[in-house]
Amino acid sequence: MGEIGKALLRALGDLLHPRMLLLLLWPVAIALVLWLGLAFAFWSQAAAWLQLQFDQSSAIGWAINVWPLTLIATHLAWILLALLFVPLVLVTAVLIIGVFAMPAMVKHVAERSYPRLERREGGGFTGSLWNGVLALVWLVLLALLSLPLWLFPPLWPLLPVLLFADFNQRVFRYDALGEHASSWEMATLMRRHRGELFLLGIALALFGMIPLLGFFAPVYGGLAFIHYCLARLAQLRDEPVATQ
Repeated sequence: MGEIGKALLRALGDLLHPRMLLLLLWPVAIALVLWLGLAFAFWSQAAAWLQLQFDQSSAIGWAINVWPLTLIATHLAWILLALLFVPLVLVTAVLIIGVFAMPAMVKHVAERSYPRLERREGGGFTGSLWNGVLALVWLVLLALLSLPLWLFPPLWPLLPVLLFADFNQRVFRYDALGEHASSWEMATLMRRHRGELFLLGIALALFGMIPLLGFFAPVYGGLAFIHYCLARLAQLRDEPVATQ
């Protein structure tokens, strides 16, 4: 079994630990309350603005004429907002966990599974916050750049998986390594294992799309990235070549 599979299995075991049960609730609850409040206050205005943009868009008009979407054309903005609600909650929960909950999760995993791993503190709270902001900006940029691709139905299942996979790994890899790895070790691991980090992000993005269970994905994802990254860090330090 590869390191990705091991990380997913170990994270599943940690997910059921009493220390982690509270984390299954409050980040998602805060994100849910936040977006429900925003929806209550601005849903109608946002839907009206989006519908106006759709009505003025030649691309949307072409799509409606080509595909049998005429019946839903007048409600397209409401449908889009409804589809965006759950992803927005999950993105917000991931950011909350990455910035505020990951230190407790890293401590839990390190004490149980990697007690001898030296802490070199290449990251910190400010770095975690900045990393989360950059990951969010990059997600929004990729979403905007990929907008034309959403007009092709075969890509609908693929695009959100790829976007969330990239977002997951950008947020969690920094926070998983920040306490134990040096800056050099963090850069080395992210460069050396970027492919596997992305694959782990894909696995967790797919998990996040499972109804109901998907709300546990942010915590499960954080634990999986901690296990993967700390295991790779231990392997790096075991290499015969001296590292910084």
